[in-house]
Amino acid sequence: MKGIILAGGSGSRLYPITKGVSKQLIPINDKPMIYYPLSVLMEGNIKDVLIISTPDDIESYKRLLGDGSLLGMNISYKIQPSPDGLAQAFVLGKNFIGNESVCLILGDNVFCGNKVSNLILDSINIVEKENKSNIFGYKVKDPERYGVAEFDKNMNILSVEEKPKNPKSNYAIVGLYCYPNNVVNKVNEVVPSKRGELEITSLNDLYLKESALKIKLLEDDFFWLDTGTHESLIEASNFVRTIENRENKKIACIEEISFKKGWISRDKLMENIRKLGENQYSKYLKKLL
Repeated sequence: MKGIILAGGSGSRLYPITKGVSKQLIPINDKPMIYYPLSVLMEGNIKDVLIISTPDDIESYKRLLGDGSLLGMNISYKIQPSPDGLAQAFVLGKNFIGNESVCLILGDNVFCGNKVSNLILDSINIVEKENKSNIFGYKVKDPERYGVAEFDKNMNILSVEEKPKNPKSNYAIVGLYCYPNNVVNKVNEVVPSKRGELEITSLNDLYLKESALKIKLLEDDFFWLDTGTHESLIEASNFVRTIENRENKKIACIEEISFKKGWISRDKLMENIRKLGENQYSKYLKKLL
């Protein structure tokens, strides 16, 4: 399976911060926001990742992550000329995806939980063995702000709706989606919405109509935030800092994940540390050695 991180958009809800920096490069505690979705893909053993961003911001991501070799990964980049919907990622990423299945994660979504690895690996198994797509639900108090999934007691999805006025459930569809390879053709069936975008909800509805859409719920031991507001940025940073201080372990430390998975050697980790300079983050990595 390959991975795509969608890190485009203007981030207008976060002005004036995002007038000078891409939203997905804003820090969540001590790491750029994009480290969090990248770490989720890594926990799923996904080493080939495409980052999609704007013409103005793409070079910033290249400076941050390079070609991925320092992480034992292959990271490539694609410009999104205009933000024409989340499902556009599969149009832009068609050549990158090739003949493989794909996991799309939004660059402004923060996931934390001890079972993230199991969650993503189970979902990959569903996609590759059952040839079905998989979405994820999280219980929220304001579902009208999100795409919403309705399902029965047997976890069969009954409907998916985008920001409904009268939500049929309290479960928001979070920014993590796993699809079989046929998504590169399926996206061509999506009719642009009234705002002219290829909506991810419309794509999911196509799979639902073919009984090829499944859902996994992020339970109480998971933390998820769509960091699209100033309040949620603060909430995410405070949560991450609290957990890291309590457990004396960093969340979304991409160098640590690579090292523990055996993707990089001790020498390569030392190279990463040298490039980071002297700071609390690099001191944490030194302890791994």
